[in-house]
Amino acid sequence: MTKKVRKAVFPAAGLGTRFLPATKAIPKEMLSLVDKPIIQYGVEEAIAAGIEEIIIITGRGKTAIEDHFDISYELNALLESRGKKALLELSRGISNMAKVVTVRQKEAKGLGHAVLMAKELVGDEPFAVLLPDDVIDAKTSCIKQMIDVYNQVQGSILATMEIEGPAISAYGVLDGSPIASNKDILEARGMVEKPKFEDAPSKYAIIGRYVLTPAIFDELEKITPGAGGELQLTDGIKGLLKNEKVYGFNFEGTRHDAGDKLGMLKATVDFALKREDLGPDFREYLKSLSL
Repeated sequence: MTKKVRKAVFPAAGLGTRFLPATKAIPKEMLSLVDKPIIQYGVEEAIAAGIEEIIIITGRGKTAIEDHFDISYELNALLESRGKKALLELSRGISNMAKVVTVRQKEAKGLGHAVLMAKELVGDEPFAVLLPDDVIDAKTSCIKQMIDVYNQVQGSILATMEIEGPAISAYGVLDGSPIASNKDILEARGMVEKPKFEDAPSKYAIIGRYVLTPAIFDELEKITPGAGGELQLTDGIKGLLKNEKVYGFNFEGTRHDAGDKLGMLKATVDFALKREDLGPDFREYLKSLSL
């Protein structure tokens, strides 16, 4: 029988230098998008997909992430004593959201190494990987869409989106073709990391969502470190292609790059406008600006 995708890995050990000085003392994953840390959006996406266990790969100075998903007895007691029931339920809801475990990545050795750190906790079963910087606004959880595709094709799935023009050079790009039964599922032949526009094998950019078979761990243990001594997840996936099928999937939803200052600002506007408690007043404020 097909093993269920029950676990999700969140690589969160990076230094977040693009957001200095804010990230000098605060993990970038804890930066607020409206009123939630960006990593919580990913965790909620995973839970909406039926994920039962969240594995966060952390590093030095990242204890705030662990604290966020833990029980805060002092805060809960204070809110209860002051009769703030709605805020109390909000606080309890975060700590009861899912089973969360953390693994310390002692050295920054790349995304492939971060995923490899989860090997013992994942075991011999398929799993999801969500990069917290990519916040995806979708009616149906992006990872849920990908798990559904995994269950259909029984191969690793990479989230892809179409990028027109030279902007494709900022991404890893899938070399693949749509399968006959679904044009949004692309059977991969390979992938190229940040190619020149004229050398890009397609317009399908790979973004920060994956559903991977456990065979990826063997491949990550085989590969040679690249620039900066880092293990690249892309190299591990290329190894997978030699033994099993890998697919891209053009998901339905809007991806926001919250690891970029401009992307974070755009995401903040989009998410704030959708809020019933903030949207109307915020929309009127934006209309009042002389731009």
